[in-house]
Amino acid sequence: MGKPVPVRFGILGCANIARKVSRAMNLAPNSTIVAIGSRSLEKAISFAKENGFPASAKAYGSYDAVLDDPDVDAVYIPLPTSLHVRWAVLAAQKKKHVLLDKPVALNVKELDLILEACESSGVQFMDATMWMHHPRTVKMKEFLSDPQKFRQVKAVHSVFSYVGGPEFLKNDIRVKPDLDALGALGDTGWYCTRAILWAADYQLPKTVTALPDAEFNEAGVILSCGASLRWEDGKIATFYCSFLANLTMDITILGTDGNLRVHDFVIPFQENNAPFYVTSNSRFVELSLGCDPSPGEHVIATELPQEALMVREFSSLVGSIKGLGSKPEKKWPEISRKTQVVLDAVKASIDKGFELVEVVF
Repeated sequence: MGKPVPVRFGILGCANIARKVSRAMNLAPNSTIVAIGSRSLEKAISFAKENGFPASAKAYGSYDAVLDDPDVDAVYIPLPTSLHVRWAVLAAQKKKHVLLDKPVALNVKELDLILEACESSGVQFMDATMWMHHPRTVKMKEFLSDPQKFRQVKAVHSVFSYVGGPEFLKNDIRVKPDLDALGALGDTGWYCTRAILWAADYQLPKTVTALPDAEFNEAGVILSCGASLRWEDGKIATFYCSFLANLTMDITILGTDGNLRVHDFVIPFQENNAPFYVTSNSRFVELSLGCDPSPGEHVIATELPQEALMVREFSSLVGSIKGLGSKPEKKWPEISRKTQVVLDAVKASIDKGFELVEVVF
């Protein structure tokens, strides 16, 4: 058997994150970039040149031209969230597989339009939550699933924050109500919510309550917020997301017999090595002068960065659909929808004055 034909990507827009993902497409062994579209042809040409696109890649002065290109199998969409429903639905209708940046939509109603379009066209949908594809994530789940070392999740706490700075807080699309109205909740809160659901094996919480004193800009966009989540079996979780606090990317998961901590879950501090820390059956030593055992560090190496592993996984699914007639993998749209449902509940709680909100799938 010969090498599989690479999945041919088109990119809609020249967002900064597209620089990272286009690098990933160049690194992944089963993908190639064939087109980039921008509202400005000149911008598309310079973006392709500056980011090492193949010489054969086409530059277009519109997004429609990318979707109309018969050489494009799949599209990566890093546009502002308010534009996702329009362009993702159109991409699916034109039989293009959809890799969509997060947050995937402004609310679950919009996401359902996207997912329905993908399903009816038989195309793969995946959100671009990169850490899900790092081999460390698999290893951490193995620990959480070990009845001897961890047993049962009791509580999860997640934080993702960074300082946006004056220019960001004034001009970035993530603080504009017409572009990314969810603000920090949609950007950093998406990761926190996904981490919590991942730890809970994607079992949705029964209720969500936003924590008081969320911070907003003058346009009413969320700059920082938090929430508590509660499950019927007694599990609890909290998260904090912010554009106003020092860079932090933590998950802490407490179990009956163990705990797990990771300090760089969104983007590893080192591209090729990613640590996490676990301990089981911890006890204070004599006179409570310390604890035993001390947390153990596990360092997971990877040859490809997590964004390239994401592209490789997505391209593998698309290749199976194209070459083998496989059906789209339903796990990814379901995980996206559950994440969006929880975000919607947090937003509803904030809008209702931090009242308790039931989570409805």
